[in-house]
Amino acid sequence: MNVLHFINAFFSDSAHWHGYNGIPQRVLEHVEYSLMALGIAAGIALPVGLVTGHAGRGGNALSFASTAVRALPSYGLLVLMFLWFGLGLMPVMIPLVALAVPPILVTTYEAVRTVDPLPVDAARGMGMGPVSVLFQVELPVALPLILSGLRSAAIQVVSTATIAAAVSFGGLGRYIVGGLAARDYETVVGGATLVALLALLTLALFWLINRIVVSPGVRRS
Repeated sequence: MNVLHFINAFFSDSAHWHGYNGIPQRVLEHVEYSLMALGIAAGIALPVGLVTGHAGRGGNALSFASTAVRALPSYGLLVLMFLWFGLGLMPVMIPLVALAVPPILVTTYEAVRTVDPLPVDAARGMGMGPVSVLFQVELPVALPLILSGLRSAAIQVVSTATIAAAVSFGGLGRYIVGGLAARDYETVVGGATLVALLALLTLALFWLINRIVVSPGVRRS
């Protein structure tokens, strides 16, 4: 049986569309975990990246910290947090947040730091304060690159949130973990396909956000 047959069998089975283990419920859980982790990571990384990028300092420290965090294995960190905190969302969120913070942090810092200094100097010459310069001059220009960092983090989180199933939580990882345990490869392939589709939808969503919130002049540049 080939992969396409597994996919067709999984999605054509009506039992996979209903109940607690149905596709809608598992997709919803996966999206909830991903949004929660991405929101926490953005809340941590965006302010730090914006401030340090505006000041033009701390780049080496951010790079070192991001590299160190990226080196942490997500699954190993999940197991460690599970042993430490026990069953709950905390062991799931910590690895996902740790995965999402580095691309957001480094990209935001670089996006603000590399803004053309001419309009920044002009804004300061007009009497604009540091906060106004950051949010009215630097941020609009840096926004495309910042969104690319958020997009990269979102894709990584969506793809990795399957680890929640390893500590008996839901999401699309339940299909993969449960399918492997039962040697039900139809379910494994179906779950992996859903994760891939969700990642593609995430890409499309960020493309749409970029079209809506980024100035056309900045996009062309």
